[in-house]
Amino acid sequence: MKRLFTLSVIFILTFALVACNSDKGGNNGGNGEGEGLEGTLEEILERIYAYEGLSDEFKSFAKDGLIVSEITDENMEYHLGKAGLEFEEGIVSEPMIQPGAYALCLLRVGEGTDIEQLKQDIKDNVNPQKWVCVGVDPDNIIVDSIGDIVILIMSDTDAQDLHQAFLSLKN
Repeated sequence: MKRLFTLSVIFILTFALVACNSDKGGNNGGNGEGEGLEGTLEEILERIYAYEGLSDEFKSFAKDGLIVSEITDENMEYHLGKAGLEFEEGIVSEPMIQPGAYALCLLRVGEGTDIEQLKQDIKDNVNPQKWVCVGVDPDNIIVDSIGDIVILIMSDTDAQDLHQAFLSLKN
């Protein structure tokens, strides 16, 4: 009888441990798109800019000609096209000296955020002519996400390559 009880306890404990450890997934923001990306937004941006599919000319531009700033409540509408969007943190990478019609924004959203609605709000409202004297063709505006990270790319020359760089980070 003791042996049966001991085996039952071992079986139950083993089952409980396996069940508790079966969900090893990352934070996906509740959007059903799988695991999120590891690291800070700045680290994710560095990995995007290190992508081998980007031209040497763009890599030089990214290294020497771009600055990274925080997206705040005060500048959200300028960068994302709409005020009041919900996200935990955001950064923008843009030229130090305008007029350069280029911007790449990364947002980390909170759990339970409707990421598809957030992406649609950005796509519908971002201004492709926000720079003085220059703009981006609306077809070269990309809004996408992996897990809890949303990316906005605005570039007439490198949008597709940057999008591929972002997608390459998916686990």
